[in-house]
Amino acid sequence: MINTGKLAGRTLFITGASRGIGKAIALKAARDGANIIVAAKTAAPHPKLPGTIYSAAEEIEKAGGKAHPCIVDVRDEHQIRHAVENAVAKFGGIDILVNNASAISLTPTLNTDMKRYDLMHQINTRGTFLTSKECLPYLLKSNHAHILNISPPLNLNPKWFAPHVAYTMAKYGMSMCVLGMAEEFRDKGVSVNALWPRTAIHTAAIEMLTGPDSAQLSRKPEIMSDAAYAILIKEPRNNETGRFYIDDEVLQANGITDLKQYACNPENADKLMPDFFLDAAEDVKNNAMENTETTKDAGADAIPNLFNKIQTLLSPEIVGKVQAVYEFNITGDEKGTWFLDLKNGSGSCGRGSAPVQPDAVLTMKSKNFTDMFEGRLKAAPAFMSGKLKISGDLQKAMKLEKLMKSLKSRL
Repeated sequence: MINTGKLAGRTLFITGASRGIGKAIALKAARDGANIIVAAKTAAPHPKLPGTIYSAAEEIEKAGGKAHPCIVDVRDEHQIRHAVENAVAKFGGIDILVNNASAISLTPTLNTDMKRYDLMHQINTRGTFLTSKECLPYLLKSNHAHILNISPPLNLNPKWFAPHVAYTMAKYGMSMCVLGMAEEFRDKGVSVNALWPRTAIHTAAIEMLTGPDSAQLSRKPEIMSDAAYAILIKEPRNNETGRFYIDDEVLQANGITDLKQYACNPENADKLMPDFFLDAAEDVKNNAMENTETTKDAGADAIPNLFNKIQTLLSPEIVGKVQAVYEFNITGDEKGTWFLDLKNGSGSCGRGSAPVQPDAVLTMKSKNFTDMFEGRLKAAPAFMSGKLKISGDLQKAMKLEKLMKSLKSRL
C-alpha cells in the first residue's frame, strides 16, 4: 500500500502503540508526516516484550512523523484524559483514534480467575469506550474524524464462545462500540469502524500464546497497518461507517492482489493460521459434511493403535525436552479420555485420566486427533480455528507441535 500523503498533519491517538499492530499503524501514518500520540503503558523496557513508548516515538520520528509519547493505562480515566489534553495542546486537536490496546486470556470459564476477567473487560471494552468518549469532543471538531477499533466482526457462532467466553465477550465489547457509536455519530461526521486480521499476525502477543514457531504460519503486522491506512485516508461518510473490515479484503479492494509479501514465511503463504472469530468457507463445508456423514474416523481402533505406537517411542530424552503432562478428551466415534505423561520417568501414556495433575487438557474430535498426531493437522491452526480446545498451560500444549514433528516419521 503506497503512501499518499493524505494523513500529513493529521493527529492520530493510538492506544497500545509501543509495539505490534499499533506501532505498525503509527509508522505507516508517520510516513505521510502525521502526528502520533503513542498512548501505552510501557515506559521502561519489559523483560519479555520489545519496545517502549519512547523507542516507538523515536522510530516514528525517523519515519517522517511527529511523535508524542504518553504513559497511558487505558483502565485509568485520569491518564487517558491527561493524554488527550496533552495531544490537543501539542498538535491542536485529534483527527483519528485507533483503539488497539487489548488483553487476552484464552481460558475456559472454570479456569478464568476474576482478576484476569476484569483485566480483559477493563482494557478491551471499557478502555475502548472510555478513550473514544474522551477523544470524541475533539474528533467532532475535525474535518477528517475516524475511530478504528482493532476488533472482530460480531460472529455469534458458539464455537467462538465455548473455549474462552470471557475473552470473546471482552473483544466483542469493542465491536459493539463500533456498532453503537457508528450509528450515534453517523450524521456528525465521524466514521467508526473495525478492522480484524484474516490470519494470525506475528506479534509478541501471539508468540507468547503459541510459541516462536507461530511466525512460520503468520502474517506481518504490516498487512494490518496497510489496511488501516486504506480505511483512514478515506473521507468520513455515512456509507463508510459501522463496517467490520477484514485486512486482506480491504487490500484486495484497493488493488493489492499479491498478499504473499505479507507472510512471515512466503513459502507458507497458502498455509497460514486463521485468526479467531472468522468462519472459513472450508470450515462451513466441513461442518456440513460432519452433519451428514457418520463414518469420518479412521477406524474403531485408530486411537488405541496410535497410543500403542507412541508408547514404544517414549524415552527419558523426550521427557526431558517436553516436561509436561497432557490429558485428551476425545469426542466423536472414538469418544474417551487418554493421557500422555512426558514429565515423569521415561514417559507413559494410556486410556483414562492423567495419573497426576495435567499441565494442559486438550479436547477435540477423534478424527482431528489422529490427523494432528499424524501430521495432517497442525496444533496451532487447529486451536485458532476452534477444532482444538485447550485448558491449562497453552504454551506447554503447543509444545506438542514439536513432539509430533519429531515422532511423525516413526508413527
